[in-house]
Amino acid sequence: MTELLFLVGFALALIVTGVSAIGIFAAVVVGFVIMALAGMLGLLFKMLPWIILIGAIIWLFRGKDKSARRCRDYCYDRSRTYRRKHR
Repeated sequence: MTELLFLVGFALALIVTGVSAIGIFAAVVVGFVIMALAGMLGLLFKMLPWIILIGAIIWLFRGKDKSARRCRDYCYDRSRTYRRKHR
């Protein structure tokens, strides 16, 4: 909400100073893009502890599932023998 109020105030300040409509539109678009990127970066830092926690949980549980590893190895062996036979 603060970003929206800033953009409205920014556009009003440009209108009062006599900037053209194209200049106002361009300035508002550039301001919106910069503020959206800054907001996403702020959200990333806010969510960083949760992202690290999820990554740690995935890292811990990834080694426990042996069926996925066996399936991957089986498929790799089958494709390797198929490639040898059909050269």
